[in-house]
Amino acid sequence: MLIETDRLIIRDIALTDGETFIHMASDGSLNDIGFDKDSSSWMDDWIIEAQNLAREDNPRKSYLAYVIEDKRTGSTIGSVGCSYYEDLQKVGITYFIGADFRNNGYASEATKAYISYFFEHYDENEIIATIREDNVPSWKTIESVGFSFTEKKMYKDLNDANEVLYRFYLAKRNGSIK
Repeated sequence: MLIETDRLIIRDIALTDGETFIHMASDGSLNDIGFDKDSSSWMDDWIIEAQNLAREDNPRKSYLAYVIEDKRTGSTIGSVGCSYYEDLQKVGITYFIGADFRNNGYASEATKAYISYFFEHYDENEIIATIREDNVPSWKTIESVGFSFTEKKMYKDLNDANEVLYRFYLAKRNGSIK
């Protein structure tokens, strides 16, 4: 898979991306998505799994994860893709940007590009976003690209120890993605 925007390349993940993701996780800023400080022990296995899932190319299988790369520098700056929520029977957008690359609009640019790709390539009419209430930058990103807020409720995501307050969003195939 390859998507290009003005500033970014979104591409298949490679084993060589592992070191960068391990570095991003080392500061603890990716704990909420399951990338902890000890991610070096399992990163290669995760990347191989992500590559296999990308080859299957089924957003309802488990997850699809792709690398976000800065076009100008060639630096890996994060990831974007989707995950299947079995409990909700919905596909949801997933993304993260490394702490060193935040506040540059990369998440919005990558999310918008991936959503366009998603609706062009899959027989899905909608995609959701589930974002912890305390993750203000993330829900502002989702709102800025045109997702509609649907509800706020207690929810226990895959990497949560307990239920916490989440904001739920929806984007539709012919909706208002900006």
